[in-house]
Amino acid sequence: MTFKTIGLAGCGRMGLPMAKALARFGAKSDIAVKGFDIRPASDFGDFSDHMSPSIEDFSNCDVVFTVVRDIAQTDALLFDDQALMKQERLPSYLVISSTLSPRYVKGLAERVPEGVTLIDAPMSGAAIAAEEARLAFMIGGADDDVKKLWPLFEAMGKHLHVMGGYGAGMTSKVLNNFVAAASTVATRQALEWARELGVDHRKQLDLMHVSSGQTWLGSNFDTIEFAPHGFETENSIGILKKDVESMLDAVDVDPQSGLQGAIINALLGLKPYQR
Repeated sequence: MTFKTIGLAGCGRMGLPMAKALARFGAKSDIAVKGFDIRPASDFGDFSDHMSPSIEDFSNCDVVFTVVRDIAQTDALLFDDQALMKQERLPSYLVISSTLSPRYVKGLAERVPEGVTLIDAPMSGAAIAAEEARLAFMIGGADDDVKKLWPLFEAMGKHLHVMGGYGAGMTSKVLNNFVAAASTVATRQALEWARELGVDHRKQLDLMHVSSGQTWLGSNFDTIEFAPHGFETENSIGILKKDVESMLDAVDVDPQSGLQGAIINALLGLKPYQR
């Protein structure tokens, strides 16, 4: 690996701990790490010295990971407001780690300038996994390119899955999150009914953890920060709804009918859960 500078755009709840993990790796490997965000550097505490002062400075990175929220923010970063892909100096690798529509991600191949290699590598695991550098990554790209970036994924994650060529990582992620959304609403509903029927919250979770009702959300209810949240557009429950809609953009189904419609409506109806 011959990279000198690694950048991460979108230093939010997931992106900032990912950038810090890269910085720890970079300190051992003589690689500089830069963060980029529309918020001022002073918002990022002990990481503020790593924040790029401008998009021109940030574009000098050899590899850029994007962890912005959605398609609108990705377009703003790459082509519109910040226009990373219109700078004089461009990264050699652009890694899409936001969870977006597979259709949109595949379309980026026709929009980025020649010489920029695209990798899609969305991640899973909630903020606690990002902070502990044990994320799961679903990676799509050419084998040689993935191999070059492998140490960077290892710096941030514990479970690395190469799913196929470019676009396969994002497709796998939104399918995974469809199942995660279904289990989230089912787990929350079961806990609400348990309370109504007089069953202890902790005893119900402990039972499900070792039986057929086991789910990621239920087994990690006390450490997943969004487990008790109600629906808000900007919180993780809202993002989960966005991820289901990203999956539906790639398949020919009615988003308002069938299981997908029921899941979306259930997410919209989630209220804060009181243990």
